[in-house]
Parts: sequence; structure tokens; C-alpha cells
Amino acid sequence: MIPRVNERSIAVQYPLSKALGRAVSAQEGLTEHTVVAHWPGLDVYTLDDEQAIWTSAQWAEHLDDPLMEHPFVAGPQGDRRAIFHLDVRLHPDDRDLTGPEWAEAAHRLARAAGIEIPGDNSGCRWIGVQAQPGRLDLIANLIRLDGTWQQQPTSLLRRLSDEARRIEQELHLIPVRTAPERQAVDRHTPTAAIQLATVLAQLADEQCGPLATVRGLIEHTAHRLARQPGAIGPGTAHRLELIAQRLLGIQQDLDATAAHLAARPPRTIPRPRITTAPPKARHTRRSPS
Repeated sequence: MIPRVNERSIAVQYPLSKALGRAVSAQEGLTEHTVVAHWPGLDVYTLDDEQAIWTSAQWAEHLDDPLMEHPFVAGPQGDRRAIFHLDVRLHPDDRDLTGPEWAEAAHRLARAAGIEIPGDNSGCRWIGVQAQPGRLDLIANLIRLDGTWQQQPTSLLRRLSDEARRIEQELHLIPVRTAPERQAVDRHTPTAAIQLATVLAQLADEQCGPLATVRGLIEHTAHRLARQPGAIGPGTAHRLELIAQRLLGIQQDLDATAAHLAARPPRTIPRPRITTAPPKARHTRRSPS
């Protein structure tokens, strides 16, 4: 069982689509066999007469909500990339886990990651997704219900690895072999071209670059506007999508230039597809004030 912490993002659409292995959709319902676990406070935010199955787009909106409800909350580095994404993969020869086993693993890893604290009624929203063979994804919004930022342990990777080893042992899974030592880093002084290529690559970086952050905010806003009734929302959403496309082109041009300077192939920068079809009803509500 190998846990991997992905770069935090500004919206749920991209990590959720990665977890599902397909685009987020307003038509596809996710049952308890796919969303195998979630934050304990979800029942308080769910009406008794609501439908039991949410679409992937509704789950994304539910997890995104704290970013809209608390627009000025920022993380320790002053950024708004509040979406935490952890994926865990089993050994290819491991047996198939049952639904309760996936759920138990999700809750235990969520506690190890500091996104679920027993007895904390104002914690952050998270879900555990099991949509691909041998893989579990935890997606959380680090903005808590009380409007503060959820602090995670400094030894995050160590805690997750230790918990993964305990789960392996208790569920009789194939243990992960000790990884070989990393190869020595080339210590040659970089040339001016390599230094410039590094700067351009950082600007174009899809995971944590500034342009990707701005583009993510624009795409997130377009996604929310497209779900608003009336003609104004979809029209504005379309204009924002065009702006996001232009930013994507700038990222690709910068990365191509960096690739030329560093003599490497340019990377493919994906653009998450914005789902514009609105759900029939909103499935979250705020607690009474």
C-alpha cells in the first residue's frame, strides 16, 4: 500500500476526475460503493428527504463550498490551494478489498493525515473515493467549518506511511519493499540557459505555478457561474472559459520555451473540462446560525 500526497489545488474538479478516472459529470451518480467514506459531519448537512445518491458534480460542489463561504481564508503560505488529495495504491497482486475494508482504510488514513480529528465537530469536509482497481483517493477541503485552515502534521508522509504499513499487516496485504536509494544529484553548476529554463518552467508548472493557480480560480468561477439559472451566468462562464484557454496557451508557450532552453521535450499541460450542466437541486445546507 503506497500513499502519495499530490500538490494541493484550488478546486475539486481536477483531483476528483483523477480519482474517478474520468471527467466529473452532472449526470453520473456516485453510490456508496464509489464514495466509500466521508467526513462524519455530512449527515448534519443533508436533509432527510434528499436523494441518497449524488452526482460527481454535486460532490465536487459540496467539497468546494468552503472556498466560496470563506473567501478570505488562506493557508500558512498565504495561498488558497485548499484542496488536499491523497491517493493510495495496492500492490498489483493484492486481493480485492471489500467495501468496509476500503472504508476503514479511508478513515484511518484521514486521521493520519490530520483531516479527521475524532470529536472535532468543526473539521473539514472530505470523501474517500474507490473508483479504480486497487486504488483509494482521499479528497479534502482544508478550510474548516469554523472558517479556519486545518493544520496538518509536519511529519505527514511519515504518519501516512506508518499507518499504511499497519493497514497492510492487519488486512494481510503485500508489504511495500524498501525503496532503493535515490541516485546522486548532479552537482554541476547550471548554465544561464538552464537557470532561465527553470524559472520559465516554474511559471508554467501545472501543479503549483502561479499561472495554474490563476487559471484554476477562473475555471472554478466559470464552473459555479455555469450552474446559475438565467442567461447571465452561462454567458459570463463562457467568457471566463475563453480567458482560461488563453492562459493555458501562455503556459504551453512558456513550457515550450523552457523545453527549448533545457533541451527537453515539452510537457502536455492538461485542462480539466468544466461541467456546465447544473444539478437539479443543491444538496448541502449551512447549519442554523
